[in-house]
Amino acid sequence: MAISIPSLQLFIDGEWREPVLKKRIPVVNPATEEIIGDIPAGTAEDIELAVAAARGALSRNKGKDWSSASGAYRAKFLRAIAAKITEKKNELAKLEAIDCGKPLDEAAWDIDDVAGCFEYYADLAEALDGKQKTSVSLPMQTFKSHVLKEPIGVVALITPWNYPLLMATWKVAPALAAGCTAVLKPSELASVTCLELGVVCREVGLPPGVLNIVTGLGSEAGASLSSHPNVDKIAFTGSSATGTTVMTAAARTTKPVSLELGGKSPIIIFEDVDLDKAAEWTLFGCFWTNGQICSATSRLIVHENIAEEFLERLVNWAKNIKISDPLEKGCRLGPVVSQGQYEKILKLLSNAKSEGATILCGGGRPQHLKKGFFVESTIIGDVDTSMEIWKEEVFGPVLCAKTFRTEEEAIELANDTRYGLGGAVISKDLERCERVTKALQCGIVWVNCSQPCFCQEPWGGNKRSGFGRELGEWGLDNYLTVKQVTEYVSDEPWGWYQAPSRL
Repeated sequence: MAISIPSLQLFIDGEWREPVLKKRIPVVNPATEEIIGDIPAGTAEDIELAVAAARGALSRNKGKDWSSASGAYRAKFLRAIAAKITEKKNELAKLEAIDCGKPLDEAAWDIDDVAGCFEYYADLAEALDGKQKTSVSLPMQTFKSHVLKEPIGVVALITPWNYPLLMATWKVAPALAAGCTAVLKPSELASVTCLELGVVCREVGLPPGVLNIVTGLGSEAGASLSSHPNVDKIAFTGSSATGTTVMTAAARTTKPVSLELGGKSPIIIFEDVDLDKAAEWTLFGCFWTNGQICSATSRLIVHENIAEEFLERLVNWAKNIKISDPLEKGCRLGPVVSQGQYEKILKLLSNAKSEGATILCGGGRPQHLKKGFFVESTIIGDVDTSMEIWKEEVFGPVLCAKTFRTEEEAIELANDTRYGLGGAVISKDLERCERVTKALQCGIVWVNCSQPCFCQEPWGGNKRSGFGRELGEWGLDNYLTVKQVTEYVSDEPWGWYQAPSRL
């Protein structure tokens, strides 16, 4: 039976609406290259409606609007969304797999994380009630002060295609918990499960306009949303180039931005490791999500004393990875998301060979798969730091290896990049791991592992990998503004000016 996706419209003000210009975008299954449906192509006209709906929901009913409601009130909806997501887990995981190409087991794990994230921010929404009017100690007893945390307003949430529903949730859940209303613009390459989130919102009775979902091209819907004067904040995850464009648009109206951008993260393997454990974490750190993860530890920096044996083991592990249709049982590497991404990766691999690098395994399409945007798990040696493949984000299942002699050299190689999202160090010497952790110039460090992610922890990078933090309490703070309230409490006059004589 042919696979297809539900046909949905834009989700604006709690209703399904056909795009104003009635345009659609075909959805291609990356495993088969077949068109399996389409999504609405929103444009500036639809963004206008969505922002207006979000603005209206922010203060729709005096005393009962979303922004001034209690955190406990908002938490009820977040928990209801989490429960519905769990109920629909199998359906959503399958849609995710056929839309963006990730293995079904990974997609199912993502959906669990989506539900968990909504639950976590429901807890933080409730806790926010108790943190209001936090007192501030002042040096003068004639004044008292407290702080209010208030929603920042209408927020634009622009999300990528590698974790379609999960990356949307990382923004939607804290934004709604904080009392913001939102317009979500997912990537046109993978939007299906984000539209399904609209179905869930209707089923749980989320007030109209609190969350609006507009799919469409980045150059049309995304650009209009980024530059809209009635948007109070932009949260963006995607490429560094697009992040620069978003930041420029936001600067015109002086609105805050949080950016989670690209990466070229290192993994440092010292000579005292268990080779098989280190090999599995190295592969997981780069090939998870088909290599399409901004934090992928795709630069392997391995001690020269173990390099030959370690690379040999890596190659053997990599050749054992099951590459197949994402829905096939046991799949551990699916297709990359699109033909454009597939061609980009193959071009980078061709350039690496022409620059003198050695393809130790992989490097092309798996022979047993004649259709789909599949790229073999690829390991590259003889890499120089000047090579494009070492410096540029591939966003595919490609690992580059380079050796080092000393701890200092390893740190220098790790930090020699314009990115700073993640990094990993693997060693039995925990004191050395601590030294390296402190020395790495990035926002996330994994010790004796790579890529674990929990919604309770802050997520974000330094340098060209962006700024701001998602997840944890830091993620909630992204959508709150702080208001100082200071009260003069003395019965005495202030007495700075001499009182005028009475007439």
